[in-house]
Amino acid sequence: MAIHKIQIDDFISIDYQLVAIHSSLEDYRLAYFINQKLAISFEKSKNDIGIQIPEGKSHFTRFVFDDEKHELYWNLVPNKTTVVTRQTKATSLFEETEMDITTNIFLLPELKKVDYILKIENTDDFFNPEGLIDELLTIKQITTAYKIEQNTLKSKNNLIF
Repeated sequence: MAIHKIQIDDFISIDYQLVAIHSSLEDYRLAYFINQKLAISFEKSKNDIGIQIPEGKSHFTRFVFDDEKHELYWNLVPNKTTVVTRQTKATSLFEETEMDITTNIFLLPELKKVDYILKIENTDDFFNPEGLIDELLTIKQITTAYKIEQNTLKSKNNLIF
């Protein structure tokens, strides 16, 4: 009797593009400038991306745009968020002090220098990420932008939202 193995990778198709954006802007301002330049309409999503770590809970804000004309779904997500925890530390035998400890959490930890991730879903062979990047680079508040290769990411499961 023959043994048949099914590889999970056979069913995974990459139908999205990722663009890394470096900018010191707040997320809502970046969404505004991208809306102006690309003639799209990012809106703040009510469903943030929640994250739970041993130190506490946090979330990544998310701006979305559903392009029904081209059947694309756009997500703009910051790559970094913080968790603030309060710890009590004994300073002497009878005295304790409380201090806040801030922990940085990254959506894609292997890309710690990236400020924002632009995920465009349902892309096909005709989608031109280089043209999109050229348009993004004309926004003077964006330092740089480039395509992220999905097959090089170790934490691509974090992009399932």
